[in-house]
Amino acid sequence: MVVAALVSGFYKDGATLDITMAAVVTMLVGVMAMFYTRGHRKEVKRKEGYIIVTFGWLIMSISGVLPYIFSGAIPNVTNAFFETISGYTTTGASILNDIESLPEGILLWRSLTHWIGGMGIIVLAIAILPLLGIGGMQLFAAEAPGPGGDKLHPRITDTAKRLWYIYVGYTVAETILLKLAGMSFFDAVNHALATLSTGGFSTKNASVAFWNDQPLIQYIIIVFMFLAGTNFVLSYFAFTGKVQRVLKDEEFRVYGFFIFGFTLVSGFIVWLQADVPVSDYHPQIFGAAESGFRHALFQVIAIVTTTGFVTADFTNWTPFLTVFFFGLMFLGGSAGSTSGGIKVMRHLLIIKNGILEFKRTLHTNAIIPVRYNNKTVSEHIVYNIIGFFVLYMLLFIIGALVLGFLGLDFESAIGGSASSLGNVGPALGDLNPVVNFSELPAFGKWWCGFLMLLGRLELFTVLIIMTPYFWKKI
Repeated sequence: MVVAALVSGFYKDGATLDITMAAVVTMLVGVMAMFYTRGHRKEVKRKEGYIIVTFGWLIMSISGVLPYIFSGAIPNVTNAFFETISGYTTTGASILNDIESLPEGILLWRSLTHWIGGMGIIVLAIAILPLLGIGGMQLFAAEAPGPGGDKLHPRITDTAKRLWYIYVGYTVAETILLKLAGMSFFDAVNHALATLSTGGFSTKNASVAFWNDQPLIQYIIIVFMFLAGTNFVLSYFAFTGKVQRVLKDEEFRVYGFFIFGFTLVSGFIVWLQADVPVSDYHPQIFGAAESGFRHALFQVIAIVTTTGFVTADFTNWTPFLTVFFFGLMFLGGSAGSTSGGIKVMRHLLIIKNGILEFKRTLHTNAIIPVRYNNKTVSEHIVYNIIGFFVLYMLLFIIGALVLGFLGLDFESAIGGSASSLGNVGPALGDLNPVVNFSELPAFGKWWCGFLMLLGRLELFTVLIIMTPYFWKKI
């Protein structure tokens, strides 16, 4: 908030005092909380871990409302909370109808909620969730520098630092490249913050479609969306010279194959049937074919990585592609990335386990384990992943039913539920990529915010604290 206030003062946008007040209130509450809890043991076990993660995100979202309320940028509490939790969960769904009219300080704060949430998710996925025995990163626990035992391990700090350097480095690199490609420095910073967090908040009403006449900008964002959707541990391996470990990683190969295959399918259909804008920037190079495949590639990566940037309204391309992109909302990027969704690793292991069931049916006495990266995956992890998938789909159905009960049509209800739970951003129907969530009823916004939190924190983290036995003393 202090950084946003300084930027606000630099641009003289009129919101400096308001953002500063929000920062002061937040810091005072934090200092009082630290003073009150100074005598408590600094020991975190499983129960405390669940509470810290869930309530940490909620408290951040509550405090993050203050700049919007104090400045009057979003005077309604429901709308301000929706925008904030959408930011921290890196969903990117918005209720703002005129983004470009907002003060620069507020725009930066909006992007910073993405960036802070994205870094939190990396540390959560790599360091915290394996400690709690959930999430997709148990498989990396032995390879990545991380925790061990029932208490927070000192190596978590080392893990967080290394990932922080990579995260910051990517952000700085994208900012420089976007500036060189023709963006203003302010826009470049905001879009880099939103890209690396796979958030999707833009400083323009048209999102990245604002730069449809500058393909180079969109290609730069494509590259960094791909990196943000890749496991950040693999980036660490690559930077330390262990490139072979990256190339041999099953999830990375499947992730790349999915994006390549989905782009070919959608790009071919867009080229033949859809009407997409053709750039007047070097038209001899950036013609109709290039434009079609660029928009297809951009939207495939934006949806798969749950970034949510848009260069065109994919729901208007063809009915097939509308259903196609709806399906991609359930994919998600890699485990250990900033992307949301179910994650490629879970899909991969579910498919492998399903195929092996045919062999187990034929050879009832044989022990045929699921393997990942040539290592046996424990039954506990396989059951965890199957349980996650079933619970995810059940929550999607319940989410859509609630939105339908609130008056949304079928397409909008399923789109809004899938987008919120998967932290995607754009949805279908009345919540399509060129509109937003502003017309949702107040309860619908709170409900979608709840789905965002569930999806962002891997379902179990939030739901387990709602069970009565969680609070019983053992």
